[in-house]
Amino acid sequence: MELNVWRKSSRSGSNGQCTEVKDTGADVLVRDSKNPSGPVLAFTRDEWRAFVDGVRAGEFDITN
Repeated sequence: MELNVWRKSSRSGSNGQCTEVKDTGADVLVRDSKNPSGPVLAFTRDEWRAFVDGVRAGEFDITN
């Protein structure tokens, strides 16, 4: 991930309803793309890696 650049998924489409992520080198920041001046969540790199690993492993999949 490129440092200090807000990025969003290429799958987000044109509706603008997605989150953006920025790697600062020390932390990973997450914000709402519809409100770029709004609140930002900060995660350590270890916390972010655990989240991404969980997503890839299907830990957060919703089953009906």
